[in-house]
Amino acid sequence: MLKHLGFENVGPAPKMEVEFSPCLNIITGDNGLGKTFLLDVAWWAFTRTWAREKIVPHQPPAEGKITYRFDDIQDIRDFDRADGRWINFHRKRFVSNKPVIYAQVDGGFSVWESERNRKVAEPVVYHFAPKEVWDGNGRCEGLIRDWALWQSSKDTTYFDQLQSVLRVLSPSPGDLIEVGELRKIAIDDPKRYPTLKMPYGQEVAIIHASAGLRRIVALAYLLVWAWQEHLAACNLRGTPPAKEIVFLIDEIEGHLHPQWQRRIVPSLLEVMKALTGDNDVHIQLITTTHSPLVLASAESAFDAKQDAWFDLNLVGEKREVALEKQVFTRLGDVSNWLTSEAFDLKQARSLEAETAIQKALALAHEDAPSKEKIEEVDADLRKSLGEIDSFWLRWCAFKEGLEVER
Repeated sequence: MLKHLGFENVGPAPKMEVEFSPCLNIITGDNGLGKTFLLDVAWWAFTRTWAREKIVPHQPPAEGKITYRFDDIQDIRDFDRADGRWINFHRKRFVSNKPVIYAQVDGGFSVWESERNRKVAEPVVYHFAPKEVWDGNGRCEGLIRDWALWQSSKDTTYFDQLQSVLRVLSPSPGDLIEVGELRKIAIDDPKRYPTLKMPYGQEVAIIHASAGLRRIVALAYLLVWAWQEHLAACNLRGTPPAKEIVFLIDEIEGHLHPQWQRRIVPSLLEVMKALTGDNDVHIQLITTTHSPLVLASAESAFDAKQDAWFDLNLVGEKREVALEKQVFTRLGDVSNWLTSEAFDLKQARSLEAETAIQKALALAHEDAPSKEKIEEVDADLRKSLGEIDSFWLRWCAFKEGLEVER
């Protein structure tokens, strides 16, 4: 598993280090502070390839350096500006001996098949643009064709695995993702499309499903496809399957309803059991999120011995980016996460409600506020504050106190 990444003159800060935990790693922080950067470099550390654009160091004369460490391997890479490459002066060759799946926020995926890269001169990587996940490319038939083949085949192994993974990744036990019949959807299109059974009784072609469903279905398909590719390669080489797999997921909550956001992390940590039928395959999950529900969903399973939460912030007078490991505390109510270090909101309310409350609190400190000011603040509160908001008790008591004094 990936244990350490270190940077000098690379990314959003002059220096940055992170010590990953072996199981769940959650990264939070405002937009633009480096969450996706960390996932991109993690992918590169595993595969020595870039899933998106190559990352380069800060402008000269800065000298860029990336350090990474796995269970028993540590390496340092310096950037050679002459040929634009990250080079290893120690001449060691390392590629991951475990499958790695990187789900990008735009719907694209990258897959590293460890067995195929055991003894090759150049890394062989499966990169899927969002459309290629569905329609395929030179190395994969794509979700639509593969799904149809798996569903219509006499050998139901792949299809059974896909259905098992979809059940685990469903939004709730009472709202399982169920597969419908294959269906032709256009006269001039020869393909038979997979369908999903909707809760309102219809079977909808997967290409017409919601963005949230498509994201989950794509993840389920790539997981089954990548694992089967791995098993096939192991069979040809006569080697045992990997006991570890790595998920890198950018904005894990992307397109998902809150009900789904509450389940996605625990589900992904359980998904290999659904795929393999046992608990022998360990998962390291490194994910970014902007969702308080995702953090709340990890509370029941979070183990500080094997899990970690990291937060990116701007600190100091120079406003430099700092990556800090946070103490994970069970906060219960999701609104408490909004006001935590993860999201830094002053209040778990709308901006308008927060502003109105601040005006009300300032008014309460005035010696003799005018009736007009009180009515103005009261009007602002009524426009923005929820009818059962707890602040109403405080505001009403304040108003009643003024009336008694007068």
